[in-house]
Amino acid sequence: MSLGANLERPHAKASDLELAKLASHGDELAFEEIVRRYSPRIFRVASQFLRKRENVEEAAQEVFLRAYTQLPSFEGRGALEGWLSRIAVHVCLNILRAAGRRPEALAADLSEDESGWLEQQSIAIAAPQQRSVEGDLIACDLAEKLLQTLAPEDRTVLLLVDGNDFSIKEVAVLIGWTESKVKIRAMRARQQMRQAIEKLLASNKSREGLG
Repeated sequence: MSLGANLERPHAKASDLELAKLASHGDELAFEEIVRRYSPRIFRVASQFLRKRENVEEAAQEVFLRAYTQLPSFEGRGALEGWLSRIAVHVCLNILRAAGRRPEALAADLSEDESGWLEQQSIAIAAPQQRSVEGDLIACDLAEKLLQTLAPEDRTVLLLVDGNDFSIKEVAVLIGWTESKVKIRAMRARQQMRQAIEKLLASNKSREGLG
């Protein structure tokens, strides 16, 4: 069993650096092994930024295409997984930039359930012990809509820091920024999210008053 597996995957025991060197010299099986090892990680990263499965798949393909062309520059000073993750973050950030920001007038795009959830928050009746799974799901979907209103860079930082618990230092390495810039962006993004929620609450109250 073990022998058969090794015959099917001749580079299964190779180190990341060995795989990178082999793949950079045209060894397709070595690159296939890189994809096999790290595609789950790349899909997880892309899924944090993109909601549709087909967009995640396209992003992952772009990541490995870039990786293949840039492998000669990989010197093994850091982990191959981290190197690929940095490429993934930049690919996703470029996709978000190309898509642009959603319109400021988000209130009209709210579902009935989301409007109801906002109403509960505005009158402060939703005590922690009363929260339901359904309510959490509505809040999660609403948070995603609010994230769409942020600039791509701010959204990226917030997803990495608050959504995935990356440290400021880790995010700085992933994006290629200074730690100070990451801190400022994260602070600004949180402030913008709070302001967006306040606007939605006010808008929701206004619509109920008119109704």
